[in-house]
Amino acid sequence: MEASVPASEVARVADFRAALRAFLRKAERNARKSGLTPQRYLLLLMIKGAADGSEQSTVTELAERLQLAQSTVTELVHRAEETGLIDREQSDSDGRVTHLRLSAEGERRLMQAFTSNEQERQELRTAIAHLDS
Repeated sequence: MEASVPASEVARVADFRAALRAFLRKAERNARKSGLTPQRYLLLLMIKGAADGSEQSTVTELAERLQLAQSTVTELVHRAEETGLIDREQSDSDGRVTHLRLSAEGERRLMQAFTSNEQERQELRTAIAHLDS
């Protein structure tokens, strides 16, 4: 027997999904306006917004956060490095580990796209809050 779900709950989830799709579409458009592909924007965002607050990441950490194969992330990193968006730095504690950080140009482009998304972020926050109402 199927559980009954109130129509209002379905409507809240539908509204959230619509807001999320609109946010993603607008964020991708703003990334392109900043000279970034959507994939590079996400890569830079995940490095800058590292879960530990360090503003750096490894390929393994990025693959996990982006939910992509490590080989795919390695290629994205290589292209971003070639275009001067990120820098590599060997770990002081483990020479086998390479940390990735944004270059000045990567930081500039990320912030240009990120600040362009303020209205969309606010709309998404509202949609998330509406889920709990």
